Amino acid sequence: MTARSQIIFRPANPADAAASADVMRRSIIELCMEDHHSDPDIIAGWSANKTPEFVATLIEHPDIFVMVAERAESIAGVGAGNRAGEITLNYVAPEARFTGVSSGLLKSLEAAIIEAGHGSAKLTSTKTARAFYRARGYVDDGEPIEWRGALGFPMRKLLVGR
Repeated sequence: MTARSQIIFRPANPADAAASADVMRRSIIELCMEDHHSDPDIIAGWSANKTPEFVATLIEHPDIFVMVAERAESIAGVGAGNRAGEITLNYVAPEARFTGVSSGLLKSLEAAIIEAGHGSAKLTSTKTARAFYRARGYVDDGEPIEWRGALGFPMRKLLVGR
């Protein structure tokens, strides 16, 4: 567990599932407008599985690590990755944007990927988050892909051996 400006980054537990799902849905709706352009069909497709049950399944999966950022005793962000070296999600509560939550989650996820034996991380970024990842050392790693009506941008970062 590490703290940064009253933010605690820690592994998620089943009690975090409902709040984490809420953060994911609100982040999609309120922060990712550049990706979904307020299109209700794209939003519905993207957020359909962002339920407490889905998050609980991720938390309990042995090959997935889920981290949360806790601030003022509430979930301010949630991120996940897997033992294959991929960051699969990184969402921040709209009110916690630009407070270090996403950066801290990313560092926590990268550390877990290194611990799983990988020297690099890969992810697929939204258009909204692409500059965020570039500023943290990620580079484009292939052509954009269409994903539920929006574009995804494959990216990669060397974590060790730099």
